[in-house]
Amino acid sequence: MKSYSKHLLLGLIVLSLWSCASSPSGSPQQEIPGPHEDQQMEMGFIDIPQEKIIVHTGLDVLEKMGFEPLLGKNVGVVTNHTAVNKKGAHLVDLLHANSDISIKAIFAPEHGFRGKEQGGDAIPGSVDANTGAPIHSLYGAQREPNPEMLRGIDVLIFDIQDVGTRFYTYISTMGYVLEAGAKYDIPVMILDRPNPIGRRINGNVLDEGFESFVGRYKIPIRYGLSMGELARMIVGEKMISGLESLELHVVECEGWTGDLYWSQTDLNWLPPSPNMRNTNETLTYPGLCLLEGVRINEGRGTEFPFEYIGTPYMDGKLMARELLATGLEGFPVEPVSYTPVDMPGAAMNPLFEGEIVNGVNIVVTDPDKYKAVDFLVHLLVITKKNYPAKFGWRSSRGPDRLWGGSALREMVDAGKSAEEIVASYQNELLEFEAIHSKYLIY
Repeated sequence: MKSYSKHLLLGLIVLSLWSCASSPSGSPQQEIPGPHEDQQMEMGFIDIPQEKIIVHTGLDVLEKMGFEPLLGKNVGVVTNHTAVNKKGAHLVDLLHANSDISIKAIFAPEHGFRGKEQGGDAIPGSVDANTGAPIHSLYGAQREPNPEMLRGIDVLIFDIQDVGTRFYTYISTMGYVLEAGAKYDIPVMILDRPNPIGRRINGNVLDEGFESFVGRYKIPIRYGLSMGELARMIVGEKMISGLESLELHVVECEGWTGDLYWSQTDLNWLPPSPNMRNTNETLTYPGLCLLEGVRINEGRGTEFPFEYIGTPYMDGKLMARELLATGLEGFPVEPVSYTPVDMPGAAMNPLFEGEIVNGVNIVVTDPDKYKAVDFLVHLLVITKKNYPAKFGWRSSRGPDRLWGGSALREMVDAGKSAEEIVASYQNELLEFEAIHSKYLIY
């Protein structure tokens, strides 16, 4: 893969930003917007691609087939707003337009059918105005389709854009759909989509006993598979029991290879959740989402979630300098000051709401080198070292559910170095990689 680093320029830019940032006294700083892809190109952070790779999603491929496998079928569709073809037409509308296909039910994951609900919000059932089909929520108390919801359905179609991170709940929903298909003898068809952060893996493998809706499978935080590949792994490795009888079909993408990042394709990015607004955030999210278990704001309550991080007590210049000194690669960090606010539908009551917080902005300039989870580990260790009296977890178990174990919290509390913590999950990654390779399609 081509390297996107521009080390000299980055260093000059970061130094110039330090010079205009405030002191650690807590006095207000000027808010500094973080550069996204177009800004990065203008500033010389990344090279402008000469040509986008043409990619067809599973939906595009199925449409080219004239939806032939579904003709004469009653279908249930597990989906959200991201299930669109290259022209922006939604899967549900495309199926509804075909008189030989009957939509019996729509099943919605976290954030709802239209993707506008805040994470954690209960989502009531409703009716789709365009098709008249009932919409059943699979987020909340009812996570698996029940017999009443599935009545009359010949095949379940799953099409949701994922972000390649273990605690993103769409992959848990997919597992419940696979279970329902096996239990009620209904074939499941996955319309595959690219993993926007590609093939690379990073982070710890989930510990036994820490399974939850934000971690159902013994996979690393960044697992490097498409939804279709992951579905095949779940079945093949018996990560969920009782799937032996499942009839699973994966409609594969065309044109995408696992070493391609989203920005290198011709596909348009639709935020799959309210706080996943751009592809830079998909790269930082596997690490910075863990801050939801730490007394550090992860950018919620701003236009830059999972890009801004900060607290009222941080010195942004100090944090940027020490993060850059770690030897980690693939990113610049810039001092930043911001004030988290309520953002209906995206961030209600964010940590440090209404307070001026100081910290850093993370921009990934070389996704081949950036390791989000390793970055997070260094961030925690550096924060605790510099602010031992103020660093802390949001609860007694801190990030355990997201980490999928207690080791991170315990090692940070014990004063272990970042290098020791990162080393603790490397053997797990090597073992997973051997399994991972068996299920690669692209």
